[in-house]
Amino acid sequence: MQVSRWGNSLAVRLPKKLVDEMSLVEGDEIDVVEVINRTLMVEKDQRRKRALENMRLRGWTAPADYKFDRDEANER
Repeated sequence: MQVSRWGNSLAVRLPKKLVDEMSLVEGDEIDVVEVINRTLMVEKDQRRKRALENMRLRGWTAPADYKFDRDEANER
């Protein structure tokens, strides 16, 4: 994979095989959890799923058109 500039950050494209194995879709977040001998260990971030589950367990409901989207919420 090639490291590319993305604004002030660096980014890499994920290989399709990894995307498929992790069941990733656009908008998912992943965490780099460890680096061992120059190998990145990543896992799919489940915070959004846990937050929605906590809302459901507490009987909280969101409006029908509500999107749990950090990027949209932070648009200027």
